[in-house]
Amino acid sequence: MDWLQILSNTASSILSPATIGYALAALGLAVHFGFAGLLNMGVAGFMAIGAYGYAISTLTFGFPWWLAIIAGLAAAAVFALILGVPTLRLRGDYLAIVTIAAAEVVRLLFLTTAFEDVTGSADGLSGFQRDFRDSNPIPPGRYGFGPWIYNENEWWTRILGLVTLLIAVIVVFMLMRSPWGRVLKGIREDEDAVRALGKNAFAYKMQALVLGGVLIAGGGIVYALDRAASPGVYVTSLTFFVWTALLLGGAATVFGPLLGSLIFWVIQTFLSNFLPALVQAGVLPFMTQIQAGTLRFILVGVALMLLVIFMPQGLLGNKKELTFVK
Repeated sequence: MDWLQILSNTASSILSPATIGYALAALGLAVHFGFAGLLNMGVAGFMAIGAYGYAISTLTFGFPWWLAIIAGLAAAAVFALILGVPTLRLRGDYLAIVTIAAAEVVRLLFLTTAFEDVTGSADGLSGFQRDFRDSNPIPPGRYGFGPWIYNENEWWTRILGLVTLLIAVIVVFMLMRSPWGRVLKGIREDEDAVRALGKNAFAYKMQALVLGGVLIAGGGIVYALDRAASPGVYVTSLTFFVWTALLLGGAATVFGPLLGSLIFWVIQTFLSNFLPALVQAGVLPFMTQIQAGTLRFILVGVALMLLVIFMPQGLLGNKKELTFVK
């Protein structure tokens, strides 16, 4: 068993676009669920709209990369408005039902052959990073040290992702410390009391849904910058993975989603390397390497159940502020 390779691959995941994308998506979900109490079960749909909005704007309409990113984020905002108008005046359960169904509708729309010329159908879209990479100011070559050695395009993707994540964290941190954020937390705790004080709870929840949706779409864009945009990626399990990262770090926190995403991807990468290595070494002779690789998803599911039962507030959360049992 090559422990050096396993640990090197695990360490490299700390700066991967997937980790950064999940952190952005989990931060957006924190705005929805942690601060506003909105049960969004359609994270994959928002991420898909961000990624495809960027890809289609670049490939079909020829937008420059920065304008394509704005188009992807704007599409997510419109998607949030469409979901929020009929549901936010009702119980929170309705939003959960609508979002999980809408995310699947979005995936099937990108999968259908009716729009194959635009969406690529089952093959997805690739090559949309060309303009983004052409704008890369980093000279060609490989830079870094240890497991964090990347070429200029890989660094450019990571730098943009980290800058975007930093801006998102600052914005959410400042908003949640503002009067707007305090009203949002009040709606989460007791919406009727906030309405009695003359606040428009529907407007606040809609603003939170749009803001969180834009952040999740940003995560989808970063996640797709070093890979293709494929409908097979934006499945329901992606939503559950982002929820796992959020609950691990702490739902009602700003920095919890970042920590949760980091831990989630480090563990995922470690298990995806470690479990097949155990099979190859003969420690798990009753499994194939493919089965061992799938086993990590079972372990993640078990971990999520244990987390909700024994530590519902997450690693950085305040148990008195947000738990699943009230």
